[in-house]
Amino acid sequence: MFMVSLRFAGEKARAGELIEGHNAWIQQGFDDGVFLMTGSLVPGIGGAVMAYNTSRDDLERRVKADPFVAEGVVDAEIVEIEASRTDARLDFLSA
Repeated sequence: MFMVSLRFAGEKARAGELIEGHNAWIQQGFDDGVFLMTGSLVPGIGGAVMAYNTSRDDLERRVKADPFVAEGVVDAEIVEIEASRTDARLDFLSA
């Protein structure tokens, strides 16, 4: 499993013009069965994605395709998490 941190960067002011493409990128991640959750980093410093069912290389390519990343609206950091213990609702993560 992976956590992707998308922190606002130098081109933050361009977020409005790129939000439609960013939202389409998010939807594609869910449609492909890769994204488990997306949300905001509080207080308004960017966003986060929980990803699963992908390799690090594929996720890196996917993240680079996000218009926010490609256009410098956010800086992305990918952290890999190897789940060893989960709540029963998340058993699929440690399989």
